[in-house]
Amino acid sequence: MDKLLIRGGRPLRGEIRISGAKNAALPELCAALLTAEPMTLQNIPRLQDVATMLKLIRNMGARAEFSPDGCVLIDSSQLHFPEAPYEMVKTMRAAVLALGPLLARFGEATVSLPGGCAIGSRPVDQHIKGLQAMGAEIVVEHGYMIAKLPKGWSRLKGANITTDMVTVTGTENFMMAAALAEGETVLENAAQEPEITDLGDMLIAMGAKVEGHGTSRIRIQGVDKLHGATHRVVADRIEAGTFLCAVAAAGGEAVLLEARADHLGAVIEKLRAAGVTVEAVEGGLKVSASGRLKAQGFRTTEYPGFPTDMQAQFMALNCISEGTAEVVETIFENRFMHVNEMLRLGAKIVVDGKVAVTEGVTQLSGATVMATDLRASASLVIAGLVADGDTLVDRIYHLDRGYEAMEAKLRQLGADIERVK
Repeated sequence: MDKLLIRGGRPLRGEIRISGAKNAALPELCAALLTAEPMTLQNIPRLQDVATMLKLIRNMGARAEFSPDGCVLIDSSQLHFPEAPYEMVKTMRAAVLALGPLLARFGEATVSLPGGCAIGSRPVDQHIKGLQAMGAEIVVEHGYMIAKLPKGWSRLKGANITTDMVTVTGTENFMMAAALAEGETVLENAAQEPEITDLGDMLIAMGAKVEGHGTSRIRIQGVDKLHGATHRVVADRIEAGTFLCAVAAAGGEAVLLEARADHLGAVIEKLRAAGVTVEAVEGGLKVSASGRLKAQGFRTTEYPGFPTDMQAQFMALNCISEGTAEVVETIFENRFMHVNEMLRLGAKIVVDGKVAVTEGVTQLSGATVMATDLRASASLVIAGLVADGDTLVDRIYHLDRGYEAMEAKLRQLGADIERVK
């Protein structure tokens, strides 16, 4: 099993390119199943979750491969097996995104219920209720969601859907299903993340009629058929935010190409309050930091608030910043699992339910630590960059699910980091 060995204490300087967003790539790979015509997706990151999704698509009978120039080419004209089996879903919850496109195009879909998730439950009941509102008949049995159109129906029907909570994957499933439904679908309480906007842009390029994507109210007028298109995946705002925090913690100056300030407003606001300089430059963001920063409290919430996917990384920064800070996690119930590993590095953190209070220390001490989930992995890497001595991060397969060649990019910025067996 691979591990990361980090020798801390080096400032980060230079320039890196931020990869395409995992959380945009996965739904867009599923959206490509809405048409029988060839699709080309550019800027797809080479991640474990992406590899799993491509394997799932191929298992259905479609062709899905990386081209020599790094694009993903998808041809689902021969797709004949609209099913996502448990063996392929258990490591990647995003496979639930196949439900809407398969049901909309083929009139049936069988998708395994997602397996357990370390950071907390992500119920699929909202997906089921929304698709049922569009006329789908869905039963859950033997661990599978089995969906089909009512007898005599050729298409789903447009509907007004208001979810009980803001759900990103639910919004994406409804958008994809509604693109081929009969009539108009209106999504209320829709997720507003940049990845939702990007998916809407891709659907429009395929011939869909979508308005309001990126707001809490999305309107989709269904069409009879979608066509092939070329789409470039938006840059990964969470990867960009992670590297902003890494440079802030280690000190130095870096340019993050393709990073977008408008996608990271809440994170950049907190970084600037801490004493970090972040500015938009041509083609990306420039970040610089020196000296000890000031700890910042925050509360995670839906976009455009502070993202739960940046909580662990910013907490690592708080652990070496001056003062105390209160972090409130409102999205997932088990998202403080990195805290015990941070304590091994010498951090001072007290957790009470959904609240974690950090007291900044002047120096962390290298140790062997274990990643528990994707973003926890990133927080331990950031801590290792500033710790005294060697830090060994175990179970980095979590990291490989969502960060493309993270250690290579950090080495490019001058970090002393290597992947070891």
